Amino acid sequence: MKKRVLPILVLPMLLLAFLAAAPLSASAATTSSTSQLTKHHRVHFFKHGSQHKGASQLAGSNDLNYGGGPVMGGTTNVYAIFWEPTGNVSSTYHGLIQRYFGDVGGTGLYNINTQYTDSSGNVPSNTQFAGSWTDNSPYPESPLLDSDIQNEVSQAQSANGWSSSIDNIFFVFTEAGQDLCFDSSQSQCASNAFCAYHSYFGSNTIYAAMPYAASFSCNGGQGPNGDQAADETINVTSHEQMEAATDPLLNAWTDSSGQEIGDKCAWNFGATNADGSNVNYNGDPYLLQQEWDNNISGCALTGP
Repeated sequence: MKKRVLPILVLPMLLLAFLAAAPLSASAATTSSTSQLTKHHRVHFFKHGSQHKGASQLAGSNDLNYGGGPVMGGTTNVYAIFWEPTGNVSSTYHGLIQRYFGDVGGTGLYNINTQYTDSSGNVPSNTQFAGSWTDNSPYPESPLLDSDIQNEVSQAQSANGWSSSIDNIFFVFTEAGQDLCFDSSQSQCASNAFCAYHSYFGSNTIYAAMPYAASFSCNGGQGPNGDQAADETINVTSHEQMEAATDPLLNAWTDSSGQEIGDKCAWNFGATNADGSNVNYNGDPYLLQQEWDNNISGCALTGP
């Protein structure tokens, strides 16, 4: 009789143990999946100057390491989206930003990117200005959220026939005074934390969110073009452009602490000229931060 009772008692106990463990396993799998998704889609913030640790602390000899993801190979196409319900920007804001996008391709600064290749042999070697769109439709909320920026990219693509690609990037510029927060918690906003950020959605829609730099703590110094608002935004734009080229899906080139090519030299301009510039492209002056060069384990304004 005892030999028959033991299996009868053990089997229900095993069944109960299995049922108890099953929800735990499902919960653990969900948590793991969510964690991986969040990490994979992490937004990369360019922090305010007052919050940034500075190049001397971030840089050292800690070079960028390859994480296995793609780079923006060959010639990147840059699209500028000016989302301005009231048109509240400086008079030469659009023109100077578009001029920068047209000037930076083929420069020594962009050439720094060429050392950061991917496993398929792609090289981020050049960039070109591919188009712009001004949208005067109202903002759906204030502050804006990252989801609004993503929707605006999709609207611009639909309106202009633009498409997503690993070699296309969409910069969304908002007007003066408009705050932008990554999410509804408002813990990471232009007003309290960052100057800009780049990320992606879907499989390869790469974008950069660009608040009006002069409205926030994003002043790198007196610029050379007679439009301080545009000069400040152009420097921040350069930071995001170089980072996106070398880390478009946030899994390519970073150092061991997660810093990208621009972070390691943020707000580091080197020597400046009398007009406030530190580079001149096609006869046009700019004040642009340096970028990290693995070849010299330091910050530079020209390629390896």
